Amino acid sequence: MIGIATMLAQAATLAASNYAADVPMRAPTTRPAWADDFGTSIDSARWRFDTGRNRDGWFNHERQYYAADRPENARVEHGALAIEARRETLPTRADWGGQGYTSAKLVSRAALGYGFYEIRAKLPCARGTWPAIWLLPDTGTWPDMGEIDLMEMVGWQPQVVHATLHTVAFNHRLRTQRGAEARVAGACTGYHRYQLDWQPHAITIGVDGHGYMRVADDQPGGHAAWPFTVPYHLILNVAIGGDWGGAKGIGDAALPQRMRVDYVRYWRAG
Repeated sequence: MIGIATMLAQAATLAASNYAADVPMRAPTTRPAWADDFGTSIDSARWRFDTGRNRDGWFNHERQYYAADRPENARVEHGALAIEARRETLPTRADWGGQGYTSAKLVSRAALGYGFYEIRAKLPCARGTWPAIWLLPDTGTWPDMGEIDLMEMVGWQPQVVHATLHTVAFNHRLRTQRGAEARVAGACTGYHRYQLDWQPHAITIGVDGHGYMRVADDQPGGHAAWPFTVPYHLILNVAIGGDWGGAKGIGDAALPQRMRVDYVRYWRAG
């Protein structure tokens, strides 16, 4: 049986603190090229639900079933998107894979690219929750395709957010991933602005106008080191459990838990 110390050591490899920065970040004052203030309902022209691995199980040994078009798991209330993770089973669903939890995963229909992103969100903090705001391209296999983790937080480490990049040459399987973390007081009780400045040869990630991670395209390897040259889709989800999120178990008594998103804004690079 794996002990908790070993589990935490393994989980720690999913985070990185080797590319810390301390730089200002400022959202443009012009009109965004793509945005959603959510209004009264989820806009199916802007978002789709990802349910693709429900039957086989999701990555990183996560334990949720991602439901589509189910208001218990994703809805707009009081002008904000709510993605809710629940302790329940849905055995009547044709693609149910035996999961004991439900949640939702929304993916932008538009493929976005270089520019400035700002997502104003309030996070869940219960043990076992794993909210994320991240980006992936249309096609490719991981990690060749690249991954930009704009914000991740695990509930057993509340009020600490993580920014991480994954590529063939730099990823958590090799323990070479590039990233940093920041403490965000009140991450679970108030809204904060999670930000990404994605330029052709540098990526900066921050919160509330403070950039805490910056990675430049300055390593050899070509695509293996820097695949961030094509448009990516923005993803919003709350996972449950998994190698990192579930490293200290799941606090069932605290469920349901929600990530609330007030708005999403994207300004295309000039």
